[in-house]
Amino acid sequence: MNDTEPTTATDAKAVVRIFEGKLHRAQRGHGKTFIDGPPSPPPEPVRRPARVAVMLALAHKIQDAIDRGVVRDRAEVARRLGLTRARITQLMDLTLLAPDLQASVLELQSIDGAEPLSERTLRLMAHAGTWEEQRRTVASSDAAPFVLTKSVNTTKTRS
Repeated sequence: MNDTEPTTATDAKAVVRIFEGKLHRAQRGHGKTFIDGPPSPPPEPVRRPARVAVMLALAHKIQDAIDRGVVRDRAEVARRLGLTRARITQLMDLTLLAPDLQASVLELQSIDGAEPLSERTLRLMAHAGTWEEQRRTVASSDAAPFVLTKSVNTTKTRS
């Protein structure tokens, strides 16, 4: 750090200081400060299963419990979980998706809290009709990059 001396009485108020080196702005608490050296690298993104993947897995668990006779019907599931019957129906509608689309949804991840797809969008896709129509709906929607994988075939195949 170099200091320059004021030359006259009027220059006494204006002191010029020259700093050399690297300073990095950092936030600590409520204030901001400058630190020596490079800033620390950003933390790794937090990844977790997407909310729609968790809801689809829950729908399968509910259906499995009904099939095995653990619970009598959806109304009993709603009572036990403290949800409305309408909400249980919404969850169960996710199982109407084509199997390959379900597999893709189950692999979705939320990165740093950003969900790749909303449950409402997924339910609309499930109500698109046949599995082939669902695949076309997904392919033409904004959700295509999240749901479509190599296993999804958007053309009709002969058996």
